[in-house]
Formats: sequence, structure tokens, C-alpha cells
Amino acid sequence: MTTKPTSWARGAALRGLVALPLVAGLVTAGFLLADRAPEPPPAPLPVARDAASGPSVLEVSAPVKAQEPGQGASGQGGKSPLQQWAEQLAGPLDIPADALIGYANGELTLRSEDPSCHLSWVTLAGVGSAASNHGRAGGNALGLTAAQAKKYGGEAPIAAGRALCAGGTDLGAGQGWWKAIAAYHPGNDTELFRQRVLGMAQLYATLSLDPASASSPRVQATRFALGQLGLPYVWGGNGPDAGAAGFDCSGLTKASYDSAGVSLPRTADSQFRALPPVPATQEPRLGDLVFYGSPATRIHHVGLYLGNGLMINAPTEGQAIQIHTYHSKGDDYAGAGRPA
Repeated sequence: MTTKPTSWARGAALRGLVALPLVAGLVTAGFLLADRAPEPPPAPLPVARDAASGPSVLEVSAPVKAQEPGQGASGQGGKSPLQQWAEQLAGPLDIPADALIGYANGELTLRSEDPSCHLSWVTLAGVGSAASNHGRAGGNALGLTAAQAKKYGGEAPIAAGRALCAGGTDLGAGQGWWKAIAAYHPGNDTELFRQRVLGMAQLYATLSLDPASASSPRVQATRFALGQLGLPYVWGGNGPDAGAAGFDCSGLTKASYDSAGVSLPRTADSQFRALPPVPATQEPRLGDLVFYGSPATRIHHVGLYLGNGLMINAPTEGQAIQIHTYHSKGDDYAGAGRPA
């Protein structure tokens, strides 16, 4: 794959690669309905917003301030800045370096062809993760249909970028991003695909800025939680490894941190009271637990903070594990705790 020349590292710290702010009004976009059919995995479908109290449904968001390919690299050792960038991040992001270079070249190409689209390598990496685990699962690495590949041409990341940017789409606007991912991957699993793309893109953006944290318990716990997207909410559920089809809210957070070697109490209320609180003046960070209820009486819900105003949680009966906004006006958000 040819690495395109780039000077895009200039001013990188001042510009995020993906600008998908929260979009108010898309309040029905994020609910996943857990399919109770006997054949796993459950196929989530979008449903209307639940009128009950609790965390708000997803308002479309995606990563901001991801590191640009080439940022901080010198081009020493006969390798281009882009190659150095990819090799530095391949391990922390768990993405093959060649795939990272492809995603970067996809952005570079679309930045030239269609600058108003605002495509980011982070979005392409999220698509690559959701479609094929960056080619490791076999088949088309970016999930392109034969019709898409023929229509848009070029190497797969470039064709995928052209497909996402088709029709004057602005991926820098939340509504445009959300619709573009749905159009890219239509079908019964569209909602789950979108959430997987969003979740992994957010994680990649965070890790690209702090690669040293990749082996930390909070990142390991977040990866585990993202891997459960689409499983059903099950009251008292501790997940498939414990014989349940899915999780309840605190079962998910406990299992996530168990996977990282950190033991938590079982219930949302006991987790809230056991963890050191995050000061109310600070935004939670990736891996923090976010709680809902009354600190004076009972905490009834918990999620795992993903970043950029989002959390991963198991909401309630009939819904799947999914990404939500973590805090909105009028909810009973009680604060955050930091397991690690």
C-alpha cells in the first residue's frame, strides 16, 4: 500500500480528526432491543425511547482529538512518519500496522477529494473493527459489498471512505455520521454495527493520545464491556461465562473489571460506596463507573464511562447492552467512581 505524502501533523493538537458533537434530538437513535430468539447472538433493533427515568438514550457522538498519523514522528530510520506512527500505535490499539496505514491513507485521500466530509482514520478503524477485526476474521476487511467496491473503487479503505462520504455527507456532524454508518451497513444488525463502530472509534481516539494506558485495568475493562454490546439485559445476570444470556447493569461492570484483575462488589449501590469518588468538578475518564440514584438512600444503576460523554451499560429488561449518553438534564446522575 502506498503511503501518501503528508504535512498534516502541523497544527494537529488544535484539531480533532473526528468532530461529531452530541446531537440533541436524535433521542431514538441508540436503543437496542434484545432479540429473545433462541439462536445467538441477539439481533438488536431500534425502538422508541423509554419514558421511564434513567440514563438518556444515545445522542450521537464520536471521538475528538485523536492523534493524527505522522504527529510527532520524525521520519528517522528510513521510515516515513506515517509508517512510524502506525508502528507506534499498532500494539496499543491492537490494529495491524498495515491496516492503520490504510485507514490513514483513506482519510488523506478523502481529505483531498471531499474535504467537507471530514472523514477520520478513527471512523475507518471503527468500521474495520466492527466488520472484520481489521481483517483477522477473514472476508472483506471493511465490510464493503461487491456493489460498493465496484461503485467507489480504489483500495478498500479509500472505497469505504468514499461510500461513507457519498451524497454530500458531513461526518463532522453527528446526524451525518450516524446516518452514514447506517447506510454503509444496512440490515437487521445495523444498530449494533453502528454502536460497535462508535465504541471502538472512541476507544481508538483515546488510546492514540495515551498509548501507554493500553495495558491498564481501565482500558482492559472497557474493551471487555465493548465486547458485550448487543447481549441482552438479564436481571441478576453475570454473563455467558456464568451461564446467563447477558448481564444486568452491575453484573456488566463487575465482569468488566474482573477481566482486568480488579474485584468489585456485585451491586450498583455497593460499587458506588466502595469506590473512591471522582470529584464533581471533573469529567469522568475512560473506565470510570458512573452511577444513578440517590447517594443518601440507594443507587439503582451503573455504567462504564467510554469518553466524550458516553457510557456502556445494560439499561433494563428488553434492551441490549449498548452505548448511551451518560448524563443529561433531569436524570438522577449521582457521580462517578474510579476502580483503577
